[in-house]
Amino acid sequence: MNNKVAVIFTGGTISMKVDPRLNAAIPALSSEEIMGMVTNIERFTKIETINFGEYPGPHITPKMMLELSKLVKKTLERDDITGVVVTHGTDTLEETAYLLDLTIKSEKPVVVVGAMRNSSELGYDGPSNLSAAICTAISKEAINKGVLVVMNNEVNAASHVTKTNTLSLDTFKSPEFGALGIVDNDKVIFYRDILDHHHIETNDIECKVALIKCAAGMDSDLIDYCIDAGYKGIVVEAMGRGNIPLEMFEGVKRSLDRNIPVVIVSRCPTGRVLGTYGYPGGGKNLRDVGAIFGDNLPGQKARIKLMLILSITNDIDTIREIFEKDIYTE
Repeated sequence: MNNKVAVIFTGGTISMKVDPRLNAAIPALSSEEIMGMVTNIERFTKIETINFGEYPGPHITPKMMLELSKLVKKTLERDDITGVVVTHGTDTLEETAYLLDLTIKSEKPVVVVGAMRNSSELGYDGPSNLSAAICTAISKEAINKGVLVVMNNEVNAASHVTKTNTLSLDTFKSPEFGALGIVDNDKVIFYRDILDHHHIETNDIECKVALIKCAAGMDSDLIDYCIDAGYKGIVVEAMGRGNIPLEMFEGVKRSLDRNIPVVIVSRCPTGRVLGTYGYPGGGKNLRDVGAIFGDNLPGQKARIKLMLILSITNDIDTIREIFEKDIYTE
């Protein structure tokens, strides 16, 4: 056996059990205790554990994600490491995984994993998910696949996956394109690949980026607040193909006039935004005044991407080029 996997523990439900005083789950298990439940893994690979922290998913910030990215990159540079597995709380798992995918350029596998049930619950899924993630990290088939998310024996791309259910063990899905593969009988089997991996080279992140979700009758108050509060970028989860209420349109224009980029994505779970409609607030109208299209990204991922881009440039044309390259030609 000549491979070794580094397992970086950040916390999340996979490290939790119920505190009887609170009658609620809190971080409690050490990395050694969790790995002790992953039986027979020594038959497949050597394991090195690294403790990043014991954070619930909602406590993870973009700056912490970037620090985690730096730790993962440093670990991947070691000759003795075959791949890296990161345990993570599921509430922000997709955002961290996407940030890692955008900022790490390595052929070695990086796999993010979590659990939907804590260790006090019947059917605790932490050990099985972790074993599947480790099996993926040592697979030669996982090389050059970008960052992967492995849960419930499914392998998904970090760029496509999202949490779809508050409870289900199979909550992590790629609604737009489907899973990349599965883990079966301790081996990963890939059924498709990702052709285009985006990479943003940066050592910093701009956290002052807002996410605003559209609903019927909304106005520009939230956009104006973001402008006045010094936000550096705004992501708008628009309706349908990328359309917003009429009362929001002037706010978008004011933001763009102040060189604050506005990225338009859709609140729909699948499908990309496009300049189909030309009425005030329609997608074509928004793009004509300078808004940027975010393709099929959900709002939370578009925000992560804009945060990383703004750490290297605030030029709206450059930001548009990064978001829209090879996607929009009209």
